Amino acid sequence: MSGKPDERGSGVDVLDRIRKTPHGRMALKIGIGVIGILVVAFGVVLIPFPGPGWAIVILGFVIWALEFAWARHLLEFTKRHVRSWTRWVRRQSLPVRTVLGVLGLIFVAGVVWGSVWLSFGVNLLDVARDWVT
Repeated sequence: MSGKPDERGSGVDVLDRIRKTPHGRMALKIGIGVIGILVVAFGVVLIPFPGPGWAIVILGFVIWALEFAWARHLLEFTKRHVRSWTRWVRRQSLPVRTVLGVLGLIFVAGVVWGSVWLSFGVNLLDVARDWVT
């Protein structure tokens, strides 16, 4: 071994080395921008369905935050408000949290129903009624 420190570092070190050249900076901005938009678009498509739609959207913003200050600020804003909401909900009594949970489920059910109806022309209430009877 040559005694030199290992030049392989964290991902941030790699990004810093790429940013050192004008072409590297531009390529990184374009690459991060394109990957971020693909991830965000995929997450937006998944939002109406059960699963991690919002988490994927936030992942897209995390990717953008590697290179764009506005995305870092938006992520910090989101984190602050999610933490604030979580603390507020935890301070509430069990009946209040139950009502909030039920309202959340009704909202999600409404979004799913509306998405399926607008996308496929299928009224899930009619399908459920036919299935029950």
